[in-house]
Amino acid sequence: MAKTRPGVASSKSKLSKKDIDSYTIKGTTKVVTTGDCVLMRPSDAGKPPYVARVEKIEADARNNVKVHCRWYYRPEESLGGRRQFHGAKELFLSDHYDVQSAHTIEGKCIVHTFKSYTRLENVGVEDYYCRFEYKAATGAFTPDRVAVYCKCEMPYNPDDLMVQCEGCKDWYHPACVGMTIEESKKLEHFVCAECSSDENGIKRSHNGFASSPSSDLKVEAKRRKR
Repeated sequence: MAKTRPGVASSKSKLSKKDIDSYTIKGTTKVVTTGDCVLMRPSDAGKPPYVARVEKIEADARNNVKVHCRWYYRPEESLGGRRQFHGAKELFLSDHYDVQSAHTIEGKCIVHTFKSYTRLENVGVEDYYCRFEYKAATGAFTPDRVAVYCKCEMPYNPDDLMVQCEGCKDWYHPACVGMTIEESKKLEHFVCAECSSDENGIKRSHNGFASSPSSDLKVEAKRRKR
């Protein structure tokens, strides 16, 4: 991915600039202030909008408005690319900063923490989440490790349904334990194969995790709405 997004000024303006408190998105009544997350027009009309966090808003004497922004990257824009556990609405907060014309802002969005996103009753078009910070030059992530679940030992993807074992309390993808999604939705109880074979019926998770991927997930958990 190019290191410079469209709309970046190629040279510094000689006009005096001043910080302003807000900007109203052209053609709308939506007001953008510092700290808001926004959707910005991509150079390729076939691509989804870029997502950025507004760090500062400024205007010159001619009322040309610029926004200082910090970019979020989508998984497919990162050096490692999109992986199985990356959700459809997942973003990485990068160390890539730019100055953009405010006219490239198309709308506002919300970038939730991972925990708050998993607690949403319904996921709207404007909802995204971030659980990693990303260094654009090196491809490094912070944190560099997250909890893994299931036999496949993958991080939690909130788009996927998972079922919890009543014994070890670990969480499993239905396909990994030989079930269809429809079969897993009908379950009232689930015990994994390891716990079923244990003489006491309860065994410590091989991953050692006592909690669920999300505190509100249950056996009858639903797929996240996109």
